Amino acid sequence: MSRFQRQSGVYLHPTALPSRHGIGSIGAPAKQFVDAAAEAGQSLWQLCPLSPVAEVHGFSPYQAYSAFALEPLLIDLDDLVERGLLDEADVAPEQSFPEDRVDYDAVAEFKRPLLRSAYERFDEERPEEIESAFETFCERVDWLDTYALFRALKDHFDGVVWTEWPDPVRSREPEALEEYRETLADEVRYRKFLQFLAVDQWDELHAYASERGIDIVGDLPIYVAQDSADVWANPELFELDEEGQPALISGVPADGNNPPQQWGMPVYDWDAVADADYGWWIDRMDWQLELSDVVRVDHFRGFEEYYAIPADADPGDGSWREGPGLDFFRRIEDALGELPIIAEDIGFVTEEIDQLRRDIDAPGMKVLQYGDWCTEDHTYLPHTYEEDTVAYPGTHDTNTVRGWYDNLSDEQRDCLHYYLGADGEEINWELIDAAWHSDSILAVVPVQDLLDLGEWARFNSPGTTDGNWEWRCTPEQLDELPVGRLRDLTEAAGRQA
Repeated sequence: MSRFQRQSGVYLHPTALPSRHGIGSIGAPAKQFVDAAAEAGQSLWQLCPLSPVAEVHGFSPYQAYSAFALEPLLIDLDDLVERGLLDEADVAPEQSFPEDRVDYDAVAEFKRPLLRSAYERFDEERPEEIESAFETFCERVDWLDTYALFRALKDHFDGVVWTEWPDPVRSREPEALEEYRETLADEVRYRKFLQFLAVDQWDELHAYASERGIDIVGDLPIYVAQDSADVWANPELFELDEEGQPALISGVPADGNNPPQQWGMPVYDWDAVADADYGWWIDRMDWQLELSDVVRVDHFRGFEEYYAIPADADPGDGSWREGPGLDFFRRIEDALGELPIIAEDIGFVTEEIDQLRRDIDAPGMKVLQYGDWCTEDHTYLPHTYEEDTVAYPGTHDTNTVRGWYDNLSDEQRDCLHYYLGADGEEINWELIDAAWHSDSILAVVPVQDLLDLGEWARFNSPGTTDGNWEWRCTPEQLDELPVGRLRDLTEAAGRQA
């Protein structure tokens, strides 16, 4: 595993950071978290996609309006005060937000008018330094025009999906697009300005982490939402019907950990993607590597074979089809160079999937919670982990370790105790220790498990839409992160990069 050293890190999505504004931001609390991770001897910060979320999809960052853009609600308002775009009185919330979860509706009601006010002040005063940086950003970011127009059009058409827009703009006829660019010019510019602020703040945070020896592990979902700028602008790359609706829908059949799932996102027309020389994908990966240092590729299996469900069928009635395979990754590497990838290969892994992962030198994922503790040499027991893997006590898609432990059967719990040589009293640390001392080249732990939080702190339950992506770390919890204990364990396990 020449691309990685033996190292470790922490898993926390920015929305889960503390903030007086109801949602974590990419401002001061994020820097405080980076400081704590660095003090704990960590060299990785893993997070979920930074993509703009949609209420209709339960605010999931995996089913977003864009594969490129960032969520504006992550913009740090205090930074806008420092830039002179808002006043301190503007950003002092009159209402109190929950400290331990995100109320997305309340946050949007509070933050969006302030973001609009910041734009209006910028547009009126034209501060030279900010305007110059904004213009430079607009010139260098290729996806920005399409995304900003898409979001302006969605607002103009009262939020309906793009397939319900008038035909000339739905089918992207040049004259219609030009007409709407002129009509909605201010809204388009506003959307560009939000992306400028978000990316500018993220770049500063990314640099701050890098200076402290911490690499960002970003997340790249294989699929994109049907109602996204990407599908609207590139319908030829997806399996759509004549109305622009998905003809084949992404998902997975049932496995040992989850029921069958229909994700609602269109699958790719991989022949068309290849005929276009993978250009959209190259651009996407290139941008992701600007935002992060390592990329976790979600649902890696889909590149070897993908599950396609006919639009009118049940999730279990889909079929597996051949993916683009090694050619896809070789073409991207030809364009971008070596790819620092983590392959999300959880679930049923065939020899072909494993070979593809090894061919591109990408470590796979091992999640301790998926272990059968009563089966010798089960693939998720940490003594079986090979070097080219990443060990996780849990992930954003699993229960917390404490919540998982509390739901174990008596038999599994007894086998777990025997395997670990422990009584489960500190089950979170017992699993972290097992992950850290495994042969896996990388090991990552969610913050919830560092804090030994119960099932109520679970971040996401796959296949459900309510109550996900809401958990937040409180200011007290951030202050109480066990940095000393994690640092000592990291040193003992030889994981300091």
